[in-house]
Amino acid sequence: MMPTTLAARWQQLTATLGISDALREATFRQLTAAYEGSGRHYHTLTHIRALLETQERHKELIREPAVVQLAIWFHDVVYSPRRTDNEARSAVLAQDFMFQTNLTAEQRARVAFLIERTKDHTQPQLAADTDLHFFLDADLQILGAPEADYWQYARQVRQEYRLVPDMLYRRGRRQVLEKLLLAPILYQTTLFRQLLDTAARRNLRTELRQWEKGSL
Repeated sequence: MMPTTLAARWQQLTATLGISDALREATFRQLTAAYEGSGRHYHTLTHIRALLETQERHKELIREPAVVQLAIWFHDVVYSPRRTDNEARSAVLAQDFMFQTNLTAEQRARVAFLIERTKDHTQPQLAADTDLHFFLDADLQILGAPEADYWQYARQVRQEYRLVPDMLYRRGRRQVLEKLLLAPILYQTTLFRQLLDTAARRNLRTELRQWEKGSL
C-alpha cells in the first residue's frame, strides 16, 4: 500500500538509499520549507503530491520509479519568478543530496536531467525516453484539468508573479500560452494525450483570450 502522507512517501522513497535518518529528516525539512514558502501558491507541496499520486496510479509505465520520484520532489525546490535558472539550481540541490546516497552516477545524472528538461516542455524530446515523457506530462496535467481547477492554477501562478507589473506579466504570460498552443505535441505519452490534450488546448485558448481582453 502506498503511504498517504508526504512524510511517509519520502520515508519510503529514501529507505533504500543508504542515508542516515538525520539526512533524511533534514532534507525533508528543506524540501517542505521550500515548497511552503510564503511566495508559493501553485508550486507547493500540493503540486508535489499530485505528481506523486499520478506516478503511483500509473506505476506500470515507469522504468525507474525512484529516479522519477526524486525528480518530482526536487524539480521545483528552487522557484524564483524573476530568475531563469530555477531548473538548473533545483538540479544542483538534488545532486547535493544524491551524492550522499547509494545511487549510481548514472541515476544521479538521470534525476538532474529530468529536472532540467522541465525548463521548456515544448522542446523536442527523446523518442524512447518513457520516464521523461511521463514526468513531463504529469507536470503539465493541470493544463487539462476541469475549468475551475485550471483557473485556480492560472490565478495562483499570477500570485507567484505578484511583484511583476500587470502589463509585463500579461505580455510574458501570453508568450507562454502561445508557445504551448503552437506546440505540435503538448503531451508526450498516448495516455495523457488522449485524456488531456483537447481540454488543455481549450483552457489555454480561453486564458489567452482573457489576457487579450485585459487581465484575469
